[in-house]
Order: sequence, then C-alpha cells, then structure tokens
Amino acid sequence: MATLYQLHSTMDMLRRSTEEISRTWHAGDSIVLLGTTVAFIDWFNAYLGESDVQDIAGIYALIDDVVQLTTETCDRLNINDKLTGVLTDEEWVNLTQDSQFDKVVTIAL
Repeated sequence: MATLYQLHSTMDMLRRSTEEISRTWHAGDSIVLLGTTVAFIDWFNAYLGESDVQDIAGIYALIDDVVQLTTETCDRLNINDKLTGVLTDEEWVNLTQDSQFDKVVTIAL
C-alpha cells in the first residue's frame, strides 16, 4: 500500500520537510502540496533530486492554493506540467480516503 504525504512548508523549511518525507518514502507514494508550498515547486523538485525519494506516483496541489498565484507566476513555474493534478477540496478529501493509500501523513514545518 502507498502513503499520501500532505506537505505544508515555508521556503526556509522546505529542505527539512523533504528530508522528513524521504525517511519513510516508498516507491508509489504521492504528495499533496498545501498552501504556499506549491509556489516552491522548483525548489521542491530540486530537493527531491538530492534525496532518496524516487518513483513518485503523483504530486498534487489544491486549486484554491494555485489560484493564489498570479497567472504570470503559474506560467513561469509551468505549474500544469509539474503537477499530476490540481484538486478541488472534494477531490482532495476523496484522495485522502482512497483505498490505494493505507495512510496519510501530514508534514507541516
């Protein structure tokens, strides 16, 4: 079974948050970026590249968090190409209750 990680991190804690994920990571796990964390997706991907995290099933963000970014920021970050999906609140709740995940871990540093 897989784990769904919910990550809510400031930029200055992002590396540490990524290290926390890597401690229990298994191939096929997924991540939801919460709050402003989606704005740091390039840094997050760089930190993932330095970690033992591999074979990510999906990286998601909430639509309410993405719309807080300007259109220009979304375009520069190329958000749509870096995320598996952008979720509504209902889709997020359904994902956390999906039978493919045996646990949901929230990391908020």
